[in-house]
Amino acid sequence: MTTTTDLVSYEDALSSYDPVMGLEVHVELGTKTKMFCGCSTELGAEPNSQTCPVCLGMPGALPVVNATGVESAVRIGLALNCSIAEWCRFARKNYFYPDMPKNFQTSQYDEPIAFDGYLDVQLEDGETFRVAIERAHMEEDTGKSTHVGGATGRIHGASHSLLDYNRAGIPLIEIVTKPIVGAGERAPEVAKAYVRELREVIRALGVSEARMEMGQMRCDVNLSLMPKDADKFGTRSETKNVNSLRSVERAARFEIMRHAAVLSSGGTIVQETRHFHEDTGSTTSGRVKEEAEDYRYFPEPDLVPVAPSREWVEEIRAALPELPLVRRTRLLAEWGISATEMQAILNAGALDPIVATIEAGADAASARKWWMGELARSANEAGTSLDELAITPQQVARVAELVAKGDLNDKLARQVIEGVLAGEGTPDEVVDKRGLKVVSDDSALGTAVDEAIAGNPGIADKIRGGKVAAAGALVGAVMKATRGQADAARVKELILERLGVSEG
Repeated sequence: MTTTTDLVSYEDALSSYDPVMGLEVHVELGTKTKMFCGCSTELGAEPNSQTCPVCLGMPGALPVVNATGVESAVRIGLALNCSIAEWCRFARKNYFYPDMPKNFQTSQYDEPIAFDGYLDVQLEDGETFRVAIERAHMEEDTGKSTHVGGATGRIHGASHSLLDYNRAGIPLIEIVTKPIVGAGERAPEVAKAYVRELREVIRALGVSEARMEMGQMRCDVNLSLMPKDADKFGTRSETKNVNSLRSVERAARFEIMRHAAVLSSGGTIVQETRHFHEDTGSTTSGRVKEEAEDYRYFPEPDLVPVAPSREWVEEIRAALPELPLVRRTRLLAEWGISATEMQAILNAGALDPIVATIEAGADAASARKWWMGELARSANEAGTSLDELAITPQQVARVAELVAKGDLNDKLARQVIEGVLAGEGTPDEVVDKRGLKVVSDDSALGTAVDEAIAGNPGIADKIRGGKVAAAGALVGAVMKATRGQADAARVKELILERLGVSEG
Protein backbone atom coordinates (compact mmCIF):
# COMPACT_ATOMS: atom_id res chain seq x y z
CA MET A 1 0.00 0.00 0.00
CA THR A 2 1.47 3.34 -1.07
CA THR A 3 1.92 6.15 1.39
CA THR A 4 2.42 9.88 1.03
CA THR A 5 6.10 10.77 0.84
CA ASP A 6 7.66 14.20 1.33
CA LEU A 7 9.43 15.38 -1.81
CA VAL A 8 11.24 18.46 -2.99
CA SER A 9 11.03 19.63 -6.58
CA TYR A 10 13.40 17.98 -9.02
CA GLU A 11 15.05 21.31 -9.82
CA ASP A 12 15.63 22.09 -6.12
CA ALA A 13 17.08 18.63 -5.55
CA LEU A 14 19.59 19.06 -8.38
CA SER A 15 20.55 22.55 -7.23
CA SER A 16 21.94 21.14 -3.97
CA TYR A 17 22.92 17.54 -4.72
CA ASP A 18 24.59 15.40 -7.36
CA PRO A 19 22.93 12.02 -8.04
CA VAL A 20 24.97 8.84 -8.05
CA MET A 21 23.41 5.76 -9.58
CA GLY A 22 24.21 2.08 -9.79
CA LEU A 23 22.12 -0.17 -12.00
CA GLU A 24 21.88 -3.92 -11.53
CA VAL A 25 20.14 -5.69 -14.40
CA HIS A 26 19.14 -9.35 -14.27
CA VAL A 27 18.74 -11.04 -17.65
CA GLU A 28 17.00 -14.40 -17.88
CA LEU A 29 18.83 -16.48 -20.49
CA GLY A 30 16.88 -18.26 -23.18
CA THR A 31 18.43 -21.68 -22.61
CA LYS A 32 16.31 -24.81 -23.01
CA THR A 33 17.30 -26.15 -19.58
CA LYS A 34 18.12 -24.64 -16.19
CA MET A 35 21.54 -23.47 -15.07
CA PHE A 36 22.49 -26.50 -13.01
CA CYS A 37 20.09 -29.27 -14.02
CA GLY A 38 18.21 -30.63 -17.01
CA CYS A 39 14.75 -29.26 -16.14
CA SER A 40 12.92 -27.40 -18.90
CA THR A 41 12.69 -23.60 -18.84
CA GLU A 42 9.59 -23.43 -21.04
CA LEU A 43 7.04 -20.90 -19.86
CA GLY A 44 3.44 -21.71 -19.06
CA ALA A 45 3.82 -25.17 -17.54
CA GLU A 46 1.81 -26.29 -14.54
CA PRO A 47 3.29 -24.94 -11.27
CA ASN A 48 6.10 -27.09 -9.86
CA SER A 49 6.03 -29.46 -12.85
CA GLN A 50 9.51 -28.49 -14.08
CA THR A 51 11.55 -29.40 -11.02
CA CYS A 52 13.98 -32.09 -9.93
CA PRO A 53 16.10 -32.94 -6.86
CA VAL A 54 18.84 -30.55 -8.02
CA CYS A 55 16.76 -27.37 -8.43
CA LEU A 56 14.72 -28.26 -5.33
CA GLY A 57 17.90 -28.55 -3.28
CA MET A 58 17.39 -32.15 -2.18
CA PRO A 59 20.17 -33.70 -0.09
CA GLY A 60 22.82 -35.40 -2.20
CA ALA A 61 21.71 -33.87 -5.53
CA LEU A 62 24.70 -32.55 -7.48
CA PRO A 63 24.54 -29.62 -9.94
CA VAL A 64 26.18 -29.50 -13.39
CA VAL A 65 26.88 -26.20 -15.15
CA ASN A 66 24.89 -25.39 -18.30
CA ALA A 67 27.47 -24.92 -21.08
CA THR A 68 25.18 -22.69 -23.13
CA GLY A 69 24.69 -20.50 -20.09
CA VAL A 70 28.45 -20.04 -19.80
CA GLU A 71 28.77 -19.25 -23.51
CA SER A 72 25.94 -16.72 -23.25
CA ALA A 73 27.70 -15.06 -20.32
CA VAL A 74 30.90 -14.78 -22.36
CA ARG A 75 28.98 -13.33 -25.33
CA ILE A 76 27.37 -10.72 -23.10
CA GLY A 77 30.68 -9.86 -21.47
CA LEU A 78 32.42 -9.37 -24.81
CA ALA A 79 29.57 -7.26 -26.17
CA LEU A 80 29.91 -5.03 -23.09
CA ASN A 81 33.66 -4.59 -23.72
CA CYS A 82 34.51 -6.61 -20.61
CA SER A 83 37.55 -8.69 -19.82
CA ILE A 84 36.71 -12.39 -19.61
CA ALA A 85 38.11 -14.28 -16.63
CA GLU A 86 40.50 -17.11 -17.39
CA TRP A 87 39.33 -18.84 -14.21
CA CYS A 88 36.30 -18.17 -12.03
CA ARG A 89 34.10 -19.94 -9.50
CA PHE A 90 30.55 -20.10 -8.31
CA ALA A 91 29.68 -19.20 -4.73
CA ARG A 92 26.82 -19.80 -2.34
CA LYS A 93 24.87 -16.70 -1.37
CA ASN A 94 23.19 -17.67 1.87
CA TYR A 95 19.85 -16.29 2.93
CA PHE A 96 16.43 -17.68 3.67
CA TYR A 97 13.38 -16.88 1.61
CA PRO A 98 10.54 -19.28 0.77
CA ASP A 99 10.97 -18.99 -3.00
CA MET A 100 14.56 -20.31 -2.73
CA PRO A 101 14.31 -24.04 -1.97
CA LYS A 102 18.03 -24.55 -1.23
CA ASN A 103 18.15 -21.63 1.24
CA PHE A 104 21.08 -20.32 -0.78
CA GLN A 105 21.49 -18.98 -4.29
CA THR A 106 24.26 -20.30 -6.49
CA SER A 107 25.86 -17.16 -7.85
CA GLN A 108 29.30 -15.60 -8.36
CA TYR A 109 30.80 -13.22 -5.85
CA ASP A 110 34.42 -12.06 -6.01
CA GLU A 111 35.24 -14.00 -9.17
CA PRO A 112 32.79 -13.01 -11.93
CA ILE A 113 33.14 -14.37 -15.45
CA ALA A 114 33.21 -10.87 -16.99
CA PHE A 115 34.42 -7.59 -15.52
CA ASP A 116 35.63 -4.04 -16.19
CA GLY A 117 33.66 -3.09 -19.31
CA TYR A 118 31.48 -0.28 -20.61
CA LEU A 119 28.43 0.46 -22.74
CA ASP A 120 27.95 3.64 -24.75
CA VAL A 121 24.34 4.81 -24.78
CA GLN A 122 22.61 7.52 -26.78
CA LEU A 123 20.28 10.00 -25.12
CA GLU A 124 17.20 11.52 -26.74
CA ASP A 125 19.15 14.41 -28.28
CA GLY A 126 21.83 12.12 -29.72
CA GLU A 127 24.43 12.78 -27.01
CA THR A 128 26.46 9.69 -26.11
CA PHE A 129 27.04 8.78 -22.46
CA ARG A 130 29.45 6.03 -21.44
CA VAL A 131 28.31 3.77 -18.59
CA ALA A 132 31.11 1.78 -16.96
CA ILE A 133 30.40 -1.89 -16.20
CA GLU A 134 31.74 -3.36 -12.96
CA ARG A 135 30.90 -7.00 -13.68
CA ALA A 136 28.60 -9.48 -15.35
CA HIS A 137 28.21 -12.72 -13.47
CA MET A 138 26.27 -15.97 -13.70
CA GLU A 139 23.67 -17.10 -11.21
CA GLU A 140 20.30 -18.81 -10.93
CA ASP A 141 16.82 -17.37 -10.55
CA THR A 142 14.56 -18.02 -7.58
CA GLY A 143 11.06 -19.44 -7.64
CA LYS A 144 7.93 -17.34 -7.92
CA SER A 145 5.78 -16.33 -4.96
CA THR A 146 2.13 -15.45 -5.40
CA HIS A 147 0.70 -13.65 -2.40
CA VAL A 148 -3.03 -14.26 -2.09
CA GLY A 149 -5.40 -11.86 -0.36
CA GLY A 150 -4.71 -8.28 0.57
CA ALA A 151 -4.91 -5.27 -1.72
CA THR A 152 -1.41 -4.95 -3.16
CA GLY A 153 -0.36 -8.41 -4.28
CA ARG A 154 2.58 -8.20 -1.88
CA ILE A 155 3.21 -10.30 1.20
CA HIS A 156 2.01 -7.56 3.56
CA GLY A 157 -1.68 -8.11 4.15
CA ALA A 158 -1.82 -11.42 2.28
CA SER A 159 -3.67 -14.36 3.80
CA HIS A 160 -1.30 -16.95 2.34
CA SER A 161 1.34 -17.42 -0.37
CA LEU A 162 1.70 -19.94 -3.19
CA LEU A 163 5.14 -21.04 -4.40
CA ASP A 164 6.04 -22.18 -7.92
CA TYR A 165 9.58 -23.53 -8.28
CA ASN A 166 9.51 -23.87 -12.08
CA ARG A 167 11.57 -20.66 -12.29
CA ALA A 168 14.02 -21.74 -9.58
CA GLY A 169 17.34 -22.48 -11.26
CA ILE A 170 16.71 -20.70 -14.56
CA PRO A 171 20.00 -19.11 -15.74
CA LEU A 172 20.50 -15.44 -15.03
CA ILE A 173 23.22 -12.99 -15.91
CA GLU A 174 23.47 -10.07 -13.51
CA ILE A 175 25.10 -6.99 -15.04
CA VAL A 176 26.28 -4.42 -12.51
CA THR A 177 27.43 -0.92 -13.40
CA LYS A 178 30.12 1.04 -11.64
CA PRO A 179 28.80 4.18 -9.91
CA ILE A 180 27.31 6.45 -12.56
CA VAL A 181 28.36 10.01 -11.80
CA GLY A 182 28.34 13.21 -13.79
CA ALA A 183 24.90 12.73 -15.35
CA GLY A 184 23.39 15.54 -13.27
CA GLU A 185 19.80 16.36 -14.13
CA ARG A 186 19.88 13.78 -16.90
CA ALA A 187 20.52 10.88 -14.52
CA PRO A 188 17.02 9.35 -14.90
CA GLU A 189 17.29 9.69 -18.68
CA VAL A 190 20.71 8.00 -18.61
CA ALA A 191 19.26 5.14 -16.56
CA LYS A 192 16.46 4.60 -19.07
CA ALA A 193 18.80 4.87 -22.06
CA TYR A 194 21.25 2.40 -20.50
CA VAL A 195 18.61 -0.25 -19.84
CA ARG A 196 17.15 0.26 -23.32
CA GLU A 197 20.56 -0.10 -24.98
CA LEU A 198 21.42 -3.11 -22.84
CA ARG A 199 18.14 -4.74 -23.86
CA GLU A 200 18.95 -4.16 -27.52
CA VAL A 201 22.41 -5.67 -27.06
CA ILE A 202 20.98 -8.75 -25.34
CA ARG A 203 18.44 -9.24 -28.13
CA ALA A 204 21.06 -8.75 -30.84
CA LEU A 205 23.18 -11.46 -29.23
CA GLY A 206 20.21 -13.85 -29.29
CA VAL A 207 20.76 -14.98 -25.69
CA SER A 208 17.38 -13.76 -24.39
CA GLU A 209 14.21 -12.08 -25.61
CA ALA A 210 14.75 -9.65 -22.71
CA ARG A 211 11.05 -8.86 -22.42
CA MET A 212 10.76 -6.73 -19.32
CA GLU A 213 6.99 -7.11 -19.07
CA MET A 214 7.51 -10.88 -18.76
CA GLY A 215 10.26 -10.62 -16.16
CA GLN A 216 12.98 -11.76 -18.55
CA MET A 217 14.89 -8.58 -17.77
CA ARG A 218 14.62 -6.71 -14.47
CA CYS A 219 16.44 -3.67 -13.17
CA ASP A 220 17.38 -2.68 -9.62
CA VAL A 221 17.94 1.08 -9.37
CA ASN A 222 20.49 2.05 -6.71
CA LEU A 223 20.56 5.76 -6.00
CA SER A 224 22.23 8.14 -3.59
CA LEU A 225 22.84 11.87 -3.42
CA MET A 226 25.89 13.80 -2.32
CA PRO A 227 26.09 17.52 -1.63
CA LYS A 228 27.64 19.61 -4.39
CA ASP A 229 30.83 20.21 -2.40
CA ALA A 230 31.21 16.61 -1.15
CA ASP A 231 33.60 13.95 -2.41
CA LYS A 232 31.99 10.96 -0.67
CA PHE A 233 28.93 9.10 -1.90
CA GLY A 234 25.80 9.24 0.19
CA THR A 235 23.79 6.31 1.56
CA ARG A 236 21.95 4.48 -1.20
CA SER A 237 18.52 3.00 -1.62
CA GLU A 238 17.79 0.12 -3.98
CA THR A 239 14.50 0.08 -5.86
CA LYS A 240 13.99 -3.57 -6.79
CA ASN A 241 12.74 -5.34 -9.90
CA VAL A 242 11.69 -2.37 -11.99
CA ASN A 243 10.23 -3.86 -15.14
CA SER A 244 9.85 -1.19 -17.82
CA LEU A 245 12.04 1.50 -19.35
CA ARG A 246 9.66 4.26 -18.33
CA SER A 247 9.57 2.96 -14.77
CA VAL A 248 13.36 2.92 -14.52
CA GLU A 249 13.39 6.61 -15.37
CA ARG A 250 10.49 7.41 -13.02
CA ALA A 251 11.98 5.44 -10.12
CA ALA A 252 15.31 7.26 -10.40
CA ARG A 253 13.59 10.64 -10.58
CA PHE A 254 11.35 9.92 -7.60
CA GLU A 255 14.24 8.71 -5.45
CA ILE A 256 16.25 11.84 -6.25
CA MET A 257 13.38 14.01 -4.98
CA ARG A 258 12.77 11.79 -1.95
CA HIS A 259 16.43 11.64 -0.92
CA ALA A 260 16.73 15.40 -1.29
CA ALA A 261 13.69 15.95 0.90
CA VAL A 262 15.07 13.72 3.66
CA LEU A 263 18.57 15.22 3.55
CA SER A 264 17.36 18.83 3.31
CA SER A 265 15.23 18.37 6.44
CA GLY A 266 18.22 17.06 8.39
CA GLY A 267 17.16 13.42 8.16
CA THR A 268 19.21 10.33 7.39
CA ILE A 269 18.78 8.02 4.42
CA VAL A 270 18.23 4.39 5.41
CA GLN A 271 20.04 1.81 3.29
CA GLU A 272 17.11 -0.32 2.23
CA THR A 273 15.31 -1.98 -0.64
CA ARG A 274 12.23 -0.22 -1.97
CA HIS A 275 9.25 -1.15 -4.13
CA PHE A 276 8.23 0.89 -7.17
CA HIS A 277 4.51 1.53 -7.73
CA GLU A 278 3.47 1.91 -11.37
CA ASP A 279 0.21 3.66 -10.55
CA THR A 280 1.75 6.55 -8.63
CA GLY A 281 5.35 6.55 -9.84
CA SER A 282 6.45 6.40 -6.20
CA THR A 283 8.51 4.01 -4.10
CA THR A 284 7.88 2.60 -0.64
CA SER A 285 10.16 0.92 1.87
CA GLY A 286 10.81 -2.81 1.64
CA ARG A 287 13.45 -4.09 4.01
CA VAL A 288 16.80 -2.96 5.41
CA LYS A 289 19.47 -3.78 2.85
CA GLU A 290 22.04 -6.40 3.73
CA GLU A 291 25.76 -5.96 3.18
CA ALA A 292 27.78 -8.57 1.31
CA GLU A 293 29.10 -10.12 4.53
CA ASP A 294 25.55 -10.77 5.67
CA TYR A 295 25.20 -13.33 2.89
CA ARG A 296 28.15 -15.40 4.14
CA TYR A 297 29.46 -16.08 0.64
CA PHE A 298 31.74 -19.08 0.24
CA PRO A 299 32.90 -21.07 -2.81
CA GLU A 300 30.34 -23.59 -4.09
CA PRO A 301 31.89 -26.98 -3.21
CA ASP A 302 29.77 -28.99 -5.66
CA LEU A 303 30.84 -27.16 -8.84
CA VAL A 304 34.23 -27.11 -10.51
CA PRO A 305 35.70 -23.73 -11.53
CA VAL A 306 34.90 -22.33 -14.97
CA ALA A 307 37.99 -21.70 -17.10
CA PRO A 308 37.17 -20.48 -20.62
CA SER A 309 40.10 -21.04 -22.96
CA ARG A 310 41.43 -17.94 -24.74
CA GLU A 311 40.92 -19.64 -28.11
CA TRP A 312 37.25 -20.29 -27.35
CA VAL A 313 36.70 -16.74 -26.14
CA GLU A 314 38.23 -15.35 -29.34
CA GLU A 315 36.03 -17.65 -31.44
CA ILE A 316 32.99 -16.23 -29.66
CA ARG A 317 34.28 -12.67 -30.15
CA ALA A 318 34.74 -13.26 -33.88
CA ALA A 319 31.16 -14.53 -34.18
CA LEU A 320 29.50 -11.59 -32.41
CA PRO A 321 26.80 -9.87 -34.50
CA GLU A 322 26.80 -6.20 -35.40
CA LEU A 323 25.90 -4.46 -32.17
CA PRO A 324 22.94 -2.04 -31.95
CA LEU A 325 24.81 1.28 -31.71
CA VAL A 326 27.05 0.39 -34.65
CA ARG A 327 24.03 -0.81 -36.61
CA ARG A 328 22.03 2.35 -35.93
CA THR A 329 24.94 4.56 -36.93
CA ARG A 330 25.26 2.66 -40.21
CA LEU A 331 21.53 2.79 -40.96
CA LEU A 332 21.38 6.48 -40.09
CA ALA A 333 23.86 7.15 -42.89
CA GLU A 334 22.35 4.65 -45.35
CA TRP A 335 18.81 5.96 -44.91
CA GLY A 336 19.79 9.63 -44.80
CA ILE A 337 17.66 10.41 -41.76
CA SER A 338 18.29 12.55 -38.70
CA ALA A 339 19.11 11.35 -35.19
CA THR A 340 15.67 12.60 -34.12
CA GLU A 341 13.98 10.43 -36.76
CA MET A 342 16.01 7.42 -35.70
CA GLN A 343 15.04 8.03 -32.08
CA ALA A 344 11.37 8.11 -33.07
CA ILE A 345 11.83 4.77 -34.85
CA LEU A 346 13.46 3.30 -31.75
CA ASN A 347 10.76 4.65 -29.46
CA ALA A 348 8.11 3.04 -31.66
CA GLY A 349 9.91 -0.32 -31.66
CA ALA A 350 9.98 -0.12 -35.45
CA LEU A 351 13.66 -0.59 -36.27
CA ASP A 352 13.68 -4.37 -36.67
CA PRO A 353 10.39 -4.48 -38.64
CA ILE A 354 11.67 -1.74 -40.97
CA VAL A 355 14.98 -3.54 -41.55
CA ALA A 356 13.16 -6.84 -42.19
CA THR A 357 10.81 -5.10 -44.65
CA ILE A 358 13.77 -3.66 -46.55
CA GLU A 359 15.39 -7.11 -46.62
CA ALA A 360 12.13 -8.41 -48.10
CA GLY A 361 12.49 -6.03 -51.05
CA ALA A 362 10.99 -2.66 -50.07
CA ASP A 363 12.94 0.57 -50.32
CA ALA A 364 13.91 2.22 -47.05
CA ALA A 365 11.59 5.20 -47.41
CA SER A 366 8.52 3.03 -48.07
CA ALA A 367 9.34 0.68 -45.20
CA ARG A 368 9.68 3.59 -42.77
CA LYS A 369 6.52 5.22 -44.11
CA TRP A 370 4.25 2.23 -43.53
CA TRP A 371 5.66 1.10 -40.16
CA MET A 372 5.84 4.60 -38.70
CA GLY A 373 2.52 5.67 -40.19
CA GLU A 374 -0.40 3.34 -40.75
CA LEU A 375 0.99 0.43 -38.74
CA ALA A 376 2.10 2.54 -35.78
CA ARG A 377 -1.40 4.04 -35.68
CA SER A 378 -2.98 0.57 -35.77
CA ALA A 379 -0.71 -0.67 -32.97
CA ASN A 380 -1.51 2.39 -30.86
CA GLU A 381 -5.25 1.93 -31.33
CA ALA A 382 -4.98 -1.76 -30.43
CA GLY A 383 -2.80 -1.04 -27.41
CA THR A 384 -0.13 -3.42 -28.65
CA SER A 385 3.41 -3.33 -30.01
CA LEU A 386 4.36 -3.34 -33.68
CA ASP A 387 5.88 -6.81 -33.53
CA GLU A 388 2.60 -8.20 -32.22
CA LEU A 389 0.52 -6.93 -35.16
CA ALA A 390 -0.92 -9.62 -37.43
CA ILE A 391 1.19 -8.57 -40.40
CA THR A 392 4.71 -9.59 -41.39
CA PRO A 393 7.52 -7.47 -42.86
CA GLN A 394 7.22 -9.58 -46.01
CA GLN A 395 3.56 -8.60 -46.34
CA VAL A 396 4.36 -4.93 -45.79
CA ALA A 397 7.05 -5.21 -48.49
CA ARG A 398 4.45 -6.69 -50.86
CA VAL A 399 2.11 -3.75 -50.20
CA ALA A 400 4.98 -1.36 -50.95
CA GLU A 401 5.70 -3.28 -54.16
CA LEU A 402 2.07 -3.03 -55.31
CA VAL A 403 2.17 0.73 -54.70
CA ALA A 404 5.46 1.08 -56.59
CA LYS A 405 4.02 -0.84 -59.56
CA GLY A 406 0.98 1.42 -59.63
CA ASP A 407 -1.44 -1.38 -58.75
CA LEU A 408 -2.35 0.43 -55.54
CA ASN A 409 -2.36 4.04 -54.42
CA ASP A 410 -1.80 5.03 -50.80
CA LYS A 411 -5.49 5.08 -49.97
CA LEU A 412 -6.04 1.59 -51.36
CA ALA A 413 -2.83 0.36 -49.72
CA ARG A 414 -4.17 1.44 -46.32
CA GLN A 415 -7.28 -0.63 -46.98
CA VAL A 416 -5.13 -3.62 -47.91
CA ILE A 417 -3.18 -3.31 -44.66
CA GLU A 418 -6.47 -3.03 -42.78
CA GLY A 419 -7.63 -6.28 -44.41
CA VAL A 420 -4.41 -8.14 -43.60
CA LEU A 421 -4.60 -7.01 -39.96
CA ALA A 422 -8.21 -8.20 -39.86
CA GLY A 423 -7.15 -11.68 -40.92
CA GLU A 424 -8.53 -11.53 -44.46
CA GLY A 425 -5.40 -13.07 -45.99
CA THR A 426 -2.28 -11.93 -47.77
CA PRO A 427 -2.10 -8.51 -49.46
CA ASP A 428 -2.89 -10.06 -52.85
CA GLU A 429 -5.84 -11.97 -51.42
CA VAL A 430 -7.22 -8.81 -49.81
CA VAL A 431 -6.84 -6.92 -53.10
CA ASP A 432 -8.81 -9.64 -54.92
CA LYS A 433 -11.51 -10.06 -52.27
CA ARG A 434 -12.13 -6.33 -51.86
CA GLY A 435 -11.55 -5.40 -55.50
CA LEU A 436 -9.02 -2.75 -54.62
CA LYS A 437 -6.76 -2.56 -57.66
CA VAL A 438 -6.09 0.85 -59.19
CA VAL A 439 -8.08 1.49 -62.37
CA SER A 440 -5.77 2.85 -65.07
CA ASP A 441 -7.49 1.58 -68.22
CA ASP A 442 -8.59 4.51 -70.39
CA SER A 443 -11.87 2.92 -71.38
CA ALA A 444 -12.79 2.36 -67.74
CA LEU A 445 -11.81 5.91 -66.75
CA GLY A 446 -13.20 7.76 -69.79
CA THR A 447 -16.82 7.78 -68.66
CA ALA A 448 -15.94 9.09 -65.19
CA VAL A 449 -13.73 11.82 -66.70
CA ASP A 450 -16.48 12.93 -69.12
CA GLU A 451 -19.02 13.03 -66.29
CA ALA A 452 -16.70 15.13 -64.13
CA ILE A 453 -16.17 17.66 -66.95
CA ALA A 454 -19.88 17.82 -67.73
CA GLY A 455 -20.76 18.27 -64.08
CA ASN A 456 -18.28 21.10 -63.53
CA PRO A 457 -18.44 23.42 -66.58
CA GLY A 458 -17.03 26.41 -64.73
CA ILE A 459 -13.91 24.52 -63.70
CA ALA A 460 -13.55 23.12 -67.21
CA ASP A 461 -13.61 26.66 -68.62
CA LYS A 462 -10.87 27.74 -66.19
CA ILE A 463 -8.68 24.88 -67.36
CA ARG A 464 -9.30 25.76 -71.01
CA GLY A 465 -8.31 29.29 -70.10
CA GLY A 466 -4.89 28.10 -68.95
CA LYS A 467 -5.44 27.47 -65.22
CA VAL A 468 -4.17 23.90 -65.33
CA ALA A 469 -4.01 23.71 -61.52
CA ALA A 470 -7.80 23.75 -61.45
CA ALA A 471 -7.70 20.22 -62.90
CA GLY A 472 -7.18 18.98 -59.35
CA ALA A 473 -10.85 19.54 -58.59
CA LEU A 474 -11.90 17.37 -61.51
CA VAL A 475 -9.35 14.70 -60.54
CA GLY A 476 -10.92 14.68 -57.08
CA ALA A 477 -14.39 14.22 -58.58
CA VAL A 478 -13.20 11.24 -60.60
CA MET A 479 -11.47 9.71 -57.59
CA LYS A 480 -14.69 10.06 -55.60
CA ALA A 481 -16.72 8.46 -58.37
CA THR A 482 -14.31 5.52 -58.57
CA ARG A 483 -14.05 5.11 -54.79
CA GLY A 484 -10.42 6.14 -54.86
CA GLN A 485 -9.38 3.40 -57.27
CA ALA A 486 -8.53 5.56 -60.28
CA ASP A 487 -4.95 6.23 -61.30
CA ALA A 488 -4.85 9.93 -60.43
CA ALA A 489 -1.97 10.73 -62.77
CA ARG A 490 -3.71 9.12 -65.73
CA VAL A 491 -7.00 10.82 -64.82
CA LYS A 492 -5.33 14.24 -65.01
CA GLU A 493 -3.82 13.39 -68.38
CA LEU A 494 -7.21 12.36 -69.75
CA ILE A 495 -8.88 15.54 -68.42
CA LEU A 496 -6.31 17.76 -70.15
CA GLU A 497 -6.59 15.72 -73.34
CA ARG A 498 -10.39 16.06 -73.33
CA LEU A 499 -10.11 19.83 -72.83
CA GLY A 500 -7.33 20.29 -75.37
CA VAL A 501 -4.89 21.71 -72.85
CA SER A 502 -1.17 20.97 -72.57
CA GLU A 503 0.44 20.31 -69.16
CA GLY A 504 3.27 22.70 -69.97
